Amino acid sequence: MAGLKYGYTPRRRRTPKRPLWLALPIAFVAGAVLLGLWLSADGGEPAAGGESVLTGGPLGQAPAPHPSRQPLDTSDPPVLTGKAAAIIEEPCGALTYELNAHLRRAPASLTKIATALVAAERADLSEVVTVQVNGPELSAQTDATVMGIEPGDQLSVSDLIYGLLLPSGNDAAIAIAEHVSGTVPDFVQLMNQEAARLGLSDTHFSNPHGLDDPDLYTSAFDIAVLGGELLQRPELAEVVSTPLYQPAWDGPALRNLNLLLGNYPGALGVKTGYTDLAGQTIVGAAERDGRRLIVSVLGSSDIYVDTMALFEWAFAATPQECGTAGSASPLPGG
Repeated sequence: MAGLKYGYTPRRRRTPKRPLWLALPIAFVAGAVLLGLWLSADGGEPAAGGESVLTGGPLGQAPAPHPSRQPLDTSDPPVLTGKAAAIIEEPCGALTYELNAHLRRAPASLTKIATALVAAERADLSEVVTVQVNGPELSAQTDATVMGIEPGDQLSVSDLIYGLLLPSGNDAAIAIAEHVSGTVPDFVQLMNQEAARLGLSDTHFSNPHGLDDPDLYTSAFDIAVLGGELLQRPELAEVVSTPLYQPAWDGPALRNLNLLLGNYPGALGVKTGYTDLAGQTIVGAAERDGRRLIVSVLGSSDIYVDTMALFEWAFAATPQECGTAGSASPLPGG
């Protein structure tokens, strides 16, 4: 597809520029979801496993076997455009569904989930940060999404986290990293320590924002676990469920790029991403009838069709695992 690899939210623009695919009409999304569900009910097969667009180094390598719980054979899961996916039920961490769930793939901006977790653990959200990074310049150099901060701006850690998770600001990721650890590499070490603490053996971070790098990878299972960790922190769960937020600055309000909010009943957030290498990526969460599911999809060509189809199938066709004694094993690090 022609055009920029990433979008850019100009600092002074009232309405942030958004990627063209995010303007997909909701009616079309809903129709595509219904079509996917109809096809799966009519004998459709899940996407073929074992495929990766990543080559060389640790990316695309077959990981060591992981214990996992397969869903009960109540119906066929939907056909996906994504190359890897997982559904985790909270709070017990039951793996309800997997497609190449431990295959290492580029995460794109889902990396920012780990950035937010480390920031919330290591900094007071009310602390004021004097910004050093130039957001517009960073966008011009990398074609990346930015919050729009500039050197000399003073914002709270909380405002920067909103800028990190709503418009997916790479500039906010760097400002947070420099504030918490002094340097970006030192902050990335904390991100990898967090992944190790959670037992996420198919994840390695090399930057705090998610721009493609051979040493940056995760798996559908691992990133779903990180999404669950984020939702366990009320201050971060509030951020990812916020459609629109006005920081304490003279720039525009920040819009959440996650279109699950307001368009899928019970949606809670969490984060979307895109790069040429990663494709479309998402960690989404939703609740229905007291049941909370976390869906991750990597390497998708339509994250909303894939995610909504997985939610509909899982809520309707899989048994509730959490709260049933002995029904599931806890997540690593839980």
